[in-house]
Amino acid sequence: MSKLYLIKWNIAAMVLIIMFTSGCVPYSKLNYFNDINELTEPVANPIKSKTISSFDKISIIVLSTDTQTAALLNYTEPGNANNISTRGYIVDETGSINFPFVGKIKIGGLTLLEAGAEISKSISNIITKPEVILNFLDKKISVLGEVATQGTFVINSDFITIYESLALGGGLSQFADRKKVMLLRMENNKLMHYRLDLTNSKIASSPLYYILPNDIIIVEPLRNKSFSFQNSMISTLLATATGILGLYYITRTRSTIP
Repeated sequence: MSKLYLIKWNIAAMVLIIMFTSGCVPYSKLNYFNDINELTEPVANPIKSKTISSFDKISIIVLSTDTQTAALLNYTEPGNANNISTRGYIVDETGSINFPFVGKIKIGGLTLLEAGAEISKSISNIITKPEVILNFLDKKISVLGEVATQGTFVINSDFITIYESLALGGGLSQFADRKKVMLLRMENNKLMHYRLDLTNSKIASSPLYYILPNDIIIVEPLRNKSFSFQNSMISTLLATATGILGLYYITRTRSTIP
């Protein structure tokens, strides 16, 4: 067996090894709960309400036995007095809204329930025993990075879990780093960055387990992804080299045949 023949098959073997190992990700890195067998009891997690931030869009409905005054405080679509519009109020940079007949009311940093009580107090001198109902409008979250479908998704609830959020994006890709999921959230007019470890069951007891409107989730890639890309290039080069050597070997063999 010639030395060139051995070189050819050694290179071919190297190509096969690289192709089979370059895209492999350890099983533990594909799991969500690696410590599930260590749990002895269910995890409790009281839900924390989202507080109102600047530039949130809020719908405000005032109810009262004084229906005429309430109608003045509730914006209605022209020609349809029975349909309260969801036009909403945009919270300004100071955390305030400009409410009819009252002016500025500061509700930033409050929950919807607390803000409703604050507005009720502010309008109590112009309407009898008001009841104020608030809701967030344009409730959406963004999911980016190593998911099947990146994008911004509308949610119907005031919160969903991190796993429900990722499901909106079609789930994690093969190369998603489940230990490095970043959550971006506006808190008190500051953009906060949090790291989530989806492989740890304790996440279910974290206040970050619940994703709130306007949150942004970024799933970072495993290092295997960059290795896989590099190795695929190497594999291509090696395969090309193997083909050239093979062709050279065949040509050389034929030229030696009498």
